[in-house]
Amino acid sequence: MKKLLTSLSILLFISIYLTACQGTEDAEVGATEEEEQEVHTDEKHDHEKEEEENMEAPVGIEIEGVADHYHTGDTIELTAVLEEASDLDHWHWFSKESEGEWEVISGQESETFTGEATVNGLEIKAVLYNDDHEPSVQSEPVEVVIDDHHGHDEASQQIYKGYFEDSQVEDRELSDWEGDWQSVYPYLLSGDLDEVFEHKAEDGDMTEEEYKEYYTIGYETDVERIIIEDGHVTFFENGDEYSGEYKSDGYEILTYEAGNRGVRFIFELVDGSDEMPQYIQFSDHDIFPVDSHHFHLYWGDDRGALLEEVTNWPTYYPSELDKDGIVREMLAH
Repeated sequence: MKKLLTSLSILLFISIYLTACQGTEDAEVGATEEEEQEVHTDEKHDHEKEEEENMEAPVGIEIEGVADHYHTGDTIELTAVLEEASDLDHWHWFSKESEGEWEVISGQESETFTGEATVNGLEIKAVLYNDDHEPSVQSEPVEVVIDDHHGHDEASQQIYKGYFEDSQVEDRELSDWEGDWQSVYPYLLSGDLDEVFEHKAEDGDMTEEEYKEYYTIGYETDVERIIIEDGHVTFFENGDEYSGEYKSDGYEILTYEAGNRGVRFIFELVDGSDEMPQYIQFSDHDIFPVDSHHFHLYWGDDRGALLEEVTNWPTYYPSELDKDGIVREMLAH
């Protein structure tokens, strides 16, 4: 009996010992797995942090497609073009707001970028990575400039449409229209503006053809280019150029048949070519000092008669814009 109890005690001891060893082994395995999981998590964290930092890499990418400026809500479409050919295809795009840090843009993982213009001054750049997820080459940042011209708030839109108080009108200097300007009439004749007339017909009270006829009369002119600088205005017409110095002659508020109103800012010739008109009158939907982004211009030698002209209003946009840029500007208004 005593031998039996001794044997059972030995077996119980062995069983307890083996169980304890197994528990220790399981704990060690569990600890190892936990450590591995922690390492994996840290690696993932470092990976994301790496993407969010300003990458140090040589510049070898050009970004194409950035517009001179955007309007709020416009689509931004950019393309990253490598200066030297590469088989790498691991792309990331980064953005940075003023005073902010570079952050990776989610979902943009190819050489093309598509986004929405919402932040003025936003910087964007592209980075190409190698197979070890190290930055191989990057672009210089490009800046997203948002200029809504007449504004998107209700008050600005009402002024643009011609509804304002006399007290809101202020005198303007010729410098508000300073720049190099091109007539849009040639674009109309070539059919480049047909998209604009189609768009107007969707919500307007005329057909596309009627709008085109209306604007054909409005835009018609032989003055294909105008340069305004330091108080001087230069007309380019049929291969010739004429110039004159102008001073402000105040403004006139006009009421149209539709009930809305407009302001003509008037300038008088004080010196220059005999071919230059005695008066030029600007209308650009603004009623106080601000840099103009396009304008309608009336000119002639009879100040009063010009104020009666409401059917022909040659229209000018910056000469740097191509046909696509002009169409984009027109569609925005």
